Amino acid sequence: MAAIVDPYEARLMPSAAIRIALVVPVSGVLGLMGPCAINCALLAAEELNAGAGVLGRPVELVLIDGGRPARQVAAEVSALVRQGIVEAVAGAHASDVRVEVVAAIAGRVPFVYAPPYEGGGHAPGVYFLGETPARQLAPGIEWLAGTRRARRWFLLGNDYIWPRLVHASARRRLHARGATVVGESFVRYGEAVRWLDRVADARPDAILLTLIGSDLMAFNRAYAAGGLGAARLCGALEEHGLLGIGGDGTGELYASMGYFRDLPTDASLAFSERYAARFGPDAPMLNAHGHGCYEAVAMLGALCIRAGTLAVPGLDAVADGTTITSARGTLTLLDRQVCHPVHLGRADGLDFFLEKPFL
Repeated sequence: MAAIVDPYEARLMPSAAIRIALVVPVSGVLGLMGPCAINCALLAAEELNAGAGVLGRPVELVLIDGGRPARQVAAEVSALVRQGIVEAVAGAHASDVRVEVVAAIAGRVPFVYAPPYEGGGHAPGVYFLGETPARQLAPGIEWLAGTRRARRWFLLGNDYIWPRLVHASARRRLHARGATVVGESFVRYGEAVRWLDRVADARPDAILLTLIGSDLMAFNRAYAAGGLGAARLCGALEEHGLLGIGGDGTGELYASMGYFRDLPTDASLAFSERYAARFGPDAPMLNAHGHGCYEAVAMLGALCIRAGTLAVPGLDAVADGTTITSARGTLTLLDRQVCHPVHLGRADGLDFFLEKPFL
C-alpha cells in the first residue's frame, strides 16, 4: 500500500520511503481535477509498492496544492526538496506553476509533468508526458477547417503562458489553411463569461478555447444557453469538465486529448477496472488530467528503477527508451518527452463520442 501525507505531516514524520511531491490543484480554477488525480497517483504508487517499490524502498506521496499562485507552490516544493523531505516531483497543473517549480528545484530532483503543455521548457531532470500544441490541437483545427469548413476563428484563453503559445501555433496553422482569426482575447480567471458578447459579435465559424477549469465550464454553459452556433475546440476539456458544464447537446463542442475514459482499447478497459476495484463505483470519474498523474508517478518509478538511482544525471542518461504502460497503451520517452496519438472527442450529452485518433 501507499500513503498520501500533507507537507506538515511529512516534516514531522520522517520516513524511509521515497517521498514524491504530488503537485495537483485542490483549490482555485482547476480544483475540480484534484480528487481523480490524487486517486490515480495513489494507484500508481500502490502498484509500485506491490512489487519491490523503487530502489528497494516504498513510495509515499506528499500532496501539494497546485491551485495556488505559482510562486507560492514553487516555494513550498523547493523547501521540501532543500530539507530532503521529497526526492522527486510529479505534477498535473497549469504551466505557469510548472515554470516556477522547475526554476525553484533547479535540477536537484526529477520532475515528471503530465498535462498538455506549450512545448520547450527542457531542463535537466524534467520529463513531459503531455502533448505540445502541434500534436494536440493541430489535428482538431484541420478536422474543423476541412470537415466543417470553418474559415473564421476566434481564439479565447486564460492569460498565462500555455494559452499564449498555443494561440501562436494555432495562428500559424490557420493562416496556412487560408483561415482568418477574427478575434483573440486572454482573460483573467473568473472573467471568461464577460467575453461572450465580444466572441458572438465576431461571428466566428469556430472558437479555439484555451480556457481552463471552471472558466472553461462557465463559458461553455453560457455559450450553449445563448443559442450560439460556432464549433468550439477545447484544449483542456475532459470528463469532469463536461459534467460540470451539464453536458452538451449542440454537437459543436470538441475536446482534443491524449486520453478519454471511454477509449475502446484493452489497456483503457484494464485501467478502468483497476481504478474501480480500488476506489469503488462512486469514485471520481476518470479523466485525462487525473489519469496523467498515474502516468507521472509510474514514469518516475520506471526511470529510477532503470537508472538505479534518483540522481538527475543518472536519470537523464537513461531517460530515452524508458517505457510504461497506462490506459493510453505503451508510452516511451524520447528526448525526455512522450509522443503518442491524440483523440478528438465530440461532446454527446454527458459523454464524448470519439471522432478519430490522430497519429
